[in-house]
Amino acid sequence: MSFQCTGAIVTIATFNLDQLVNFYSNLLTENPINVIPNVYAEFQMAGLKLGIFRPKNRDNAEFQNAAASKMSLCLEVSDLEAAIAHLVNLGYPPPGEIAIASHGREIYAYDPDGNRLILHQSHRG
Repeated sequence: MSFQCTGAIVTIATFNLDQLVNFYSNLLTENPINVIPNVYAEFQMAGLKLGIFRPKNRDNAEFQNAAASKMSLCLEVSDLEAAIAHLVNLGYPPPGEIAIASHGREIYAYDPDGNRLILHQSHRG
């Protein structure tokens, strides 16, 4: 028996739903495409959906270690300096410097819940 994957959604659990939805609305400069008030919001980006949801149970052990996650939301950008300036304007400046990697330039940043973002600009061809 086999199945076919028809899409992918990256989701972020938060008890600060309104704050995180507001942050990503401002960061992505777009509103969510799907909203269930006080429960869920979904953004559509090129090739990816980003869902933000409020867990039903605040004591759910599954979400207690969220700050220790090794997962990052990596956003490909066309102008890294402009993306950094945008984060600074939102009040969430990246704490470090731009790193040079074999695949381009990148910088780490964090959303209001402390989830790691990687803003990445590929080498220009």
